[in-house]
Amino acid sequence: MCRWLAYSGQPVLLGDLLYKPEHSLIDQSLHARMGVETTNGDGFGIGWYGPHVETPAVIRDTGPAWNNRNLREIAAHVRSPLFFAHVRASTGTAVQQTNCHPFRHGRWMWMHNGAITDFPRLRRELALAVDPSLFSELEGSTDSEVMFYLAVTFGLDQDAPGAVARMAGFVERAGRRAGVEHPLQMTVAVADGERLWTFRYSSSHTSRSLFYSSRVDSVRALHPDLEVLRGMSDETRLVVSEPLRDLPGLWNEVPESSYGVVQPGTDELLPFEPVAA
Repeated sequence: MCRWLAYSGQPVLLGDLLYKPEHSLIDQSLHARMGVETTNGDGFGIGWYGPHVETPAVIRDTGPAWNNRNLREIAAHVRSPLFFAHVRASTGTAVQQTNCHPFRHGRWMWMHNGAITDFPRLRRELALAVDPSLFSELEGSTDSEVMFYLAVTFGLDQDAPGAVARMAGFVERAGRRAGVEHPLQMTVAVADGERLWTFRYSSSHTSRSLFYSSRVDSVRALHPDLEVLRGMSDETRLVVSEPLRDLPGLWNEVPESSYGVVQPGTDELLPFEPVAA
């Protein structure tokens, strides 16, 4: 499958999180501990929001993240308060730039780990449900991109959790009509530049790994000598496929069939259930 990281908080250098932790996302691209595959070298992508720009910047490439000089250069100079990073292990679709995450539409970014089971059989029905005005924006051949544009079709702009629930419900209904017992496996991150939503769900209720960081003030109280925590704001939050370092009290597993909202003020963790589109 894949490994990903989503960050929200005070602006940080992307490289501080992509490269410096002992089990950073770059390390996970070679040595994943909790994924289906150990190596995630079928492309990578980063997306970030900058000041005074409504739409995010997105960089994607088909090579492995661990030896990409351009990624290291960008990560050492770009600061952002909200960014995504993704390393890909293909589930069967081509290794090409348009299949790398994150995906972008207007102010929205999306990335995914998981799969739609028997996607080649379901692809036509799912793709044709995408709003005709959006269809030309489907550039690649992945299930992840189709899921994104289904969510946009089902009202992502108005109600992000509801749109993702309707997307999941539509995929499950199409799959089960085709005789697929467990059609959907997903951990998803989606952001609009102000808020970040993350989802953990699968039809079999055995979803891929996903963790969120504890409040910075509580971790700082446990580890007052840890220098990296001193400059972080209390609003800082990370959601990751795998913990970036072993530190007691830092990481919490996202519960099965749930979603989180990272936003100014109080974050939320709520149950998630697909609904009929």
